[in-house]
Amino acid sequence: MKFVYILKSDTDIDHFYVGVTDDVAARLQKHNAGEVSHTSKYRPWHLKTYVAFSDEKRAFEFEKYLKSGSGRAFAKIKALKAPGEAGQPGNTRTAKFPSGIPPG
Repeated sequence: MKFVYILKSDTDIDHFYVGVTDDVAARLQKHNAGEVSHTSKYRPWHLKTYVAFSDEKRAFEFEKYLKSGSGRAFAKIKALKAPGEAGQPGNTRTAKFPSGIPPG
């Protein structure tokens, strides 16, 4: 099982990070310990959301999409706003994925 996860910085609300892992909790711990060079500057991080994939290839495709321009916009609208914020459904787990990128 692979997990695509989105972290949001507690020190800079405009920064978020997207990654893939086998163990979300362990990976978050590494980000917050400063062991990941791309995220050490904006520590601490909190887990905003994640999606589980049984197909590794689809997980990496979804991560790549979330790192694209339209994927970053999607993540900001659907995954990074708190439930009840403008433009955000009440539960981020029910957010619809763009066509062609359904969860595994």
